Amino acid sequence: VVDADGRSVPFEALYGDQKAIVVFVRNFLCYTCKEYVEDLAKVPKAFLQEANVRLIVIGQSSYHHIKPFCSLTGYTHEMYVDPQREIYKTLGMKRGEGNNVSVRSPHVKSNTLLGSIRSVWRAMTGPAFDFQGDPAQQGGALILGPGNEVHFLHLDKNRLDHVPINTVLQLAGVKTVNFTNKPQIIDV
Repeated sequence: VVDADGRSVPFEALYGDQKAIVVFVRNFLCYTCKEYVEDLAKVPKAFLQEANVRLIVIGQSSYHHIKPFCSLTGYTHEMYVDPQREIYKTLGMKRGEGNNVSVRSPHVKSNTLLGSIRSVWRAMTGPAFDFQGDPAQQGGALILGPGNEVHFLHLDKNRLDHVPINTVLQLAGVKTVNFTNKPQIIDV
């Protein structure tokens, strides 16, 4: 994988010494990925440190797109790219949309039409008209490490098939986050 400064990092180094939640996104222009990463940005660093877990997002574009995407989404955790989609292919992440479109990510707020229009607008007004990766590529989420241990694997069937963030946090031993703007009711 490649970091925001263009340095290559072996994929295994991301989870070799410490458990890691690794989220593969479709591409940086995908509105569902943008909204999912906006919610990942809400995971406090303190929750991750307390559980000794890294939170990593991997895209499939050029590393030049990492900093603008982090700025757009407010994401401050680790982000890398796999420009040749080597890891996507190795993990068997599919290309194209699955037939089961009834799956709905709780982190996607936009409807399909508005979200798609925003994605195309970002592509057209970006520095280089660029889809920032293969638009047909699907993503997924894993919990790995330390070492070669795989704790969880979810391969997205379509653009809305993100695993709920709190499910992944819970499986990794990290405190969950209230993603709604509604106050929580606590019985005393």
